[in-house]
Amino acid sequence: MQRVLVAFGTRPEAIKMLPVVRALRECKRFNVSVAITGQHRQMLDQVFEVFGEKPDIDLNLMTHNQKLPDITALIISQMSIVLGGFRPDLVLVHGDTTTAMATAIAAFYNRVPIGHVEAGLRSFDLAQPWPEEFNRVAIDSVAEYLFAPTSGAAENLDREYSRGRVYVTGNTGIDALLHVSRQIEVEEREGSNSSRPLVELDPHRSLILVTGHRRESFGAGFEGICSGLAKLATRDDVQIVYPVHLNPIVSEVVRARLGGLNNVHLIDPVSYVDMIRLMKRAKVILTDSGGIQEEGPALGRPVLVMRDTTERPEAIATGTVSLVGTDPLRIYSEVSALLDDEPYYQRRARAVFPYGDGTASTQIAKIITESFCT
Repeated sequence: MQRVLVAFGTRPEAIKMLPVVRALRECKRFNVSVAITGQHRQMLDQVFEVFGEKPDIDLNLMTHNQKLPDITALIISQMSIVLGGFRPDLVLVHGDTTTAMATAIAAFYNRVPIGHVEAGLRSFDLAQPWPEEFNRVAIDSVAEYLFAPTSGAAENLDREYSRGRVYVTGNTGIDALLHVSRQIEVEEREGSNSSRPLVELDPHRSLILVTGHRRESFGAGFEGICSGLAKLATRDDVQIVYPVHLNPIVSEVVRARLGGLNNVHLIDPVSYVDMIRLMKRAKVILTDSGGIQEEGPALGRPVLVMRDTTERPEAIATGTVSLVGTDPLRIYSEVSALLDDEPYYQRRARAVFPYGDGTASTQIAKIITESFCT
């Protein structure tokens, strides 16, 4: 059996990689081992429960106030030890995190082939998102298997020097989203969902769901976001739910600026399943998340991205997603336009699937299987 090491450290990576792990295991041709760094410790554990999985190797490398150079060096050194012990034939990483980039470097140093799931995304600005744009460019430069989610991402890779083979597979995040969304719908039909509501919501007010955590928004960016949300909270017809990221640079500003405001519910980070429930319930989603730019359109929810650039132009092209930056007046006016103009809202609130049909994981497993068998 061929040995495949799947490495990740954050909740978004787990959401998008565990479907790949399951697909590889179903092939019966691979000895699959999952190694995690624990970048998102609590949130990561929740996702494993959803998919009925557990890590084989838990490096648990994160410490309080850890700096990027420190965690990068630590991941490279510790993953090198893992590679020496497991001796994989292939290492799979995802996306643009520090875990993915550092693991890819460790694999390259140890002469182990690398597969990059969600390859080819580009904002073409190394400062936005930072450091993620650098991370994904670095991974793509050394990967031998480049699993691009869209034809646009594949074209980005074709325009660059690439030593790897490019495959368009769709995005594995849609696989996970559709799987969990179907589970939620079954639970609701059968009345078996016994979970408590995360927050008491007024059925007569529109729910604005907010997520925000990007490093490039630290400081003035988050001040602007909070000012925009505070202005939105003055509307009598809205209620804002904001699961606040655990990073104190984010949480301290958000709770100081928005804590105690009417119509604003600041809650702790929620599980993946609960986030999907909130997204399905939301009227509008405000976010700086990459994954939600993919998930929102599939759920038929308008998404306003609190960034100036995006590496996901396919979502913008559908008309369901738009960039609003961190300017408070623009945030307020864009949300208000959706709430106040029903025909405009309906044009934006339609289910579209620019990131695949939910079969990306099986396609990736098939490609890897055929590669090893030839």
